[in-house]
Amino acid sequence: MIKEAMKTVSDLWSLMVGLKVTGRYFLEPQVTVRYPWKAVDNIDTFKGHLELVPSKDPFKPKCISCGMCALACPSNCLTVVKRKPPKPTPEEEKAQAEAKANGEKVKDKTPKDPEKFIYDYTLCSLCGTCMENCPAGALRFSGNVYQAGYSRNDFLFELVAHMQTKADASPKTEFEPPVAETSEA
Repeated sequence: MIKEAMKTVSDLWSLMVGLKVTGRYFLEPQVTVRYPWKAVDNIDTFKGHLELVPSKDPFKPKCISCGMCALACPSNCLTVVKRKPPKPTPEEEKAQAEAKANGEKVKDKTPKDPEKFIYDYTLCSLCGTCMENCPAGALRFSGNVYQAGYSRNDFLFELVAHMQTKADASPKTEFEPPVAETSEA
């Protein structure tokens, strides 16, 4: 009987502690934004899906296809597909053979940018390890807070193609987010 009374007191004390926490947060202003009725105003701090950083040419990424990002990723959400070397012409083959015979180093003419850069956002934990390990600084978080989809495939991105379509799009055709409401007091 004493044990039951002690358990009841302990349960009531636990309930009172929980109600104290609830009461404290009940009186604070609401933090949740009820989109689309009100727009988010702190988009600068948002971490969206990964995107490639363009080089001086907006259609080519800074990526050098080293694969360090994919190796470092704990979620295995990145796949880097390197470009294949171009077929050398007969004259180039002859020059390469002569260079090898003379002991000279033959320069690799394979483009460094990736053919494909596949990113599965459904697996990503947004830890940033890939960006920390990228020697070229070719990855960044996007600020796309309006990303939505109906299936898992909507969150499977081919980042090279995504970057090129983004470079093609004019600013007038992109989606304009709603303007944040201002409180008039």
